[in-house]
Amino acid sequence: MLFSQNKNANIVTENILVIVEMDGELAIITIDRPQARNAIAPETMDQLDEALDSVRGARALVITGAGDRAFVSGGDLKELAKLRTLEQAADMARRMRSICDRIAQFPGPVIAALNGHALGGGAEVAVAADIRIAAHDIKIGFNQVSLGIMPAWGGAERLASLVGRGRALMLAGSGTIMGAADAESLGLVDRVLPRESFDEGWRSLAKSLANAPAESIKRVMSGVAPPEAIDAFARLWITDEHWAAADRVMNRNK
Repeated sequence: MLFSQNKNANIVTENILVIVEMDGELAIITIDRPQARNAIAPETMDQLDEALDSVRGARALVITGAGDRAFVSGGDLKELAKLRTLEQAADMARRMRSICDRIAQFPGPVIAALNGHALGGGAEVAVAADIRIAAHDIKIGFNQVSLGIMPAWGGAERLASLVGRGRALMLAGSGTIMGAADAESLGLVDRVLPRESFDEGWRSLAKSLANAPAESIKRVMSGVAPPEAIDAFARLWITDEHWAAADRVMNRNK
């Protein structure tokens, strides 16, 4: 795994499959296998786990892929073809599902920046995020049925929560692949950006979400009792950041 403290400082290691970048309070994890359309192999899973360990404490997280052809194209069939037993298949599914669960459970907002196609397992990684930002020319689909299998990394359940059970069954059961605009109309994608402004757009949005209130809002939206929601607000109310901002507003109005 490669780790970068900022956009210009890199420490190079061997066999890099995942890149971690810190941009202030924002963490960015890039799956860096463009030659394999950013497919997920067992070693990629190892490095994704390490990457998620390394970004603890970040206020927001972006998951994206290298290049402009694929976000994640799913599991790496060349690497996974050796898994032939029931136990091996279940172990692989359990491992990658746990990584998607970690993405979904990240405390701050998580943005999937769909720089390229998100197909099969790639769509499952995408829906583990809170927000999906797509370049206008990408395609997304849960097309595992074309291989005679089904989503295994929690994607079917997350898809149903996004678009409804009936639509999710139609999409995943038929293996439908759709463009970004159609995915946005269904609520599968949250924002579509022109390719030429895509990188700037997702980064700007992600940085705007890298703050303590957004983290608290995500926690409350996930379902907490009213007293816990009120406590979350009160804890923000008494911070120096709140009163500094309030003072700026009050002084501006004088």
